[in-house]
Amino acid sequence: MSFNPEDTYVLLAADGSSRTTPGGAAFWSLPPEGLAEFDEGWLISEFVCAEDWSNWEMHPDGDEFVYLLDGDVEFLLELPSGVASTRLSGRAALIVPRGTWHTAKVFAPSRMLFVTPGAGTQHRPVSG
Repeated sequence: MSFNPEDTYVLLAADGSSRTTPGGAAFWSLPPEGLAEFDEGWLISEFVCAEDWSNWEMHPDGDEFVYLLDGDVEFLLELPSGVASTRLSGRAALIVPRGTWHTAKVFAPSRMLFVTPGAGTQHRPVSG
């Protein structure tokens, strides 16, 4: 079965199984109890980002793998030593360490694939 990972997300469970779920707005509009069922395992999702992220996010239960498929984006990571930036252009990847707050500035529309541990994900607005 083939599908578009922007429209259909995949949950990889700890037991090695997987299942698909509607992605995009259908996924992100789920109520908190609906999103909670994705806490166990790794969510594979794809996004096209055309503007800077409006939030910082943090995943306390594991590292996040980010694969830039196309575009130009700068990731900001809030580290104990201060905010570090990593710019990705064309095709490149980045691992965001567990527990690290991160956001992104978009310089060109960017298509990214994410492998994210779902449990405990937190968000806070970007200020300024």
